[in-house]
Amino acid sequence: MEDCGLPLVLASASPRRRALLASLGVEFEVFQSGVKEIDEGDSPSAIVERNALLKCEDVAKKVNYPAVIISADTLVFLEGEVLSKPRDLDDAKRILNLLSGNTHQVVTGIAVINTADSKRVLGSEITDVTFRPLSNEEVEIFVNVVCPLDRAGAYTVDGPGSLLVSRYDGCFYNVLGLPLVKLDKLLRKVGVNLFSRIRKEHASFL
Repeated sequence: MEDCGLPLVLASASPRRRALLASLGVEFEVFQSGVKEIDEGDSPSAIVERNALLKCEDVAKKVNYPAVIISADTLVFLEGEVLSKPRDLDDAKRILNLLSGNTHQVVTGIAVINTADSKRVLGSEITDVTFRPLSNEEVEIFVNVVCPLDRAGAYTVDGPGSLLVSRYDGCFYNVLGLPLVKLDKLLRKVGVNLFSRIRKEHASFL
């Protein structure tokens, strides 16, 4: 597949999404969107895809050169209920106690717009995540160390968060906020092949 050659723009303020995309060794720019996210809709996928599209459209208006804009939105759902970013540390503890010992869904919506021809594509990824049972002491320690107020579901799965999860069913990178295989599939629909953009000197490994 030939690549269109247009620059990539990541419409995100998330350092985790930036790090994941950068780890591939591809070049991109970052523009932050200021749109307000929603947490209601017909389905989990519809909610996150709508949020991703709003971000993508907002940044597409700000970029004054032909480019391919990428945006994403991730939410956590437990039995259909949205678990958004916690209001404070007590709310974070409440959310973690709800997740303890249960399986929930992490859903990420991705939007891509090629501003050269206005072509846009949407998609989403769902991963089932099962938490191990957590004691009150473990929840307290995690919240105090991580302070997860900027994270949907009040947790992360890297660092100390790696102790929370007993099982993943689906894309692990989706739980981190950017399902990379899904992203690559969507980008191909607008003329971008991430494999062709990998630069050995920029790729990073654990």
